[in-house]
Amino acid sequence: MLSALPTPSTRNFNKASILVIEDNQDQQALIRYALKQSLSEVTPVFVEGATQALDYLSDCLTRQVRLPKLILLDLYLPESEQGWHFLRQVRTFPAAQSLPVVVLTISREKEDVEKAYRLGANSFICKPLEFKHWVTYFQAMRQFWWETATLPPND
Repeated sequence: MLSALPTPSTRNFNKASILVIEDNQDQQALIRYALKQSLSEVTPVFVEGATQALDYLSDCLTRQVRLPKLILLDLYLPESEQGWHFLRQVRTFPAAQSLPVVVLTISREKEDVEKAYRLGANSFICKPLEFKHWVTYFQAMRQFWWETATLPPND
């Protein structure tokens, strides 16, 4: 007899964290507050650059600590090359290859969108201008990534 799998939201919220790669302190504060409003069950982990993010993931793997369920990547850290570097590198970590990466950026350039997806981004979101829109974005993110999609297990 097959046992029932937990619903995506039950499994997705289990000791979940989000890795947020954002170099701007003001943007970090907005993201932190919007996450608290929309995804209070999830622990955000903030780093300021691609190297710190890769070190964090490597450390999780070395210490056998749960990987984040989702990665939010500011593409311009402050230069886009750091964001591209992260996307290329994260897909070389065998245990992190299936982690969803959401690019969250000010860019609206068609070339950035295409390149992000080509390098393995799972979503591309333009940063909103008003705080109320940040909360709306994170509520939609909760709805999709936590309550609808089944995220890869990382126990």
